[in-house]
Amino acid sequence: MQQDILNKQESEDEKTSRINAAGIINVTIENLWRDAFMSMAKGGLVIWNRKLDAIWGILGGDQKEGDDVDKKMDKLNERLYETGSLSHKKIGFEKLDENESEKIALQYLILNKKNLFLRRLQNKQGKGTAYSSDDEDDID
Repeated sequence: MQQDILNKQESEDEKTSRINAAGIINVTIENLWRDAFMSMAKGGLVIWNRKLDAIWGILGGDQKEGDDVDKKMDKLNERLYETGSLSHKKIGFEKLDENESEKIALQYLILNKKNLFLRRLQNKQGKGTAYSSDDEDDID
């Protein structure tokens, strides 16, 4: 009898811990997304990429190393790193040359693909804004 009560309490503690951890993860991801979008809007490619990498650090933990999702993320990162530095500093009113402008545009497009990939992964994992269920009973 005493052992049953202890087992039930441990089970309840585990459920509470999981709920609290999930809540903290959701808040953390939401803050990272906010920061990522602010960096995107400002054209801060370096910070935008770092925030996306931090989001991947959370979402990627639920993926198996070497699975299709992991490989897709690696491919996006490889494409991005092949373009060179994400830091594009200008001095004063200095204009970027055409090659630099094209490079920035390509980096932006790759980062946006990475952004969408991670958002879709978050939704697929049930940690995002989109939710789908095979159970039609929950539809009112």
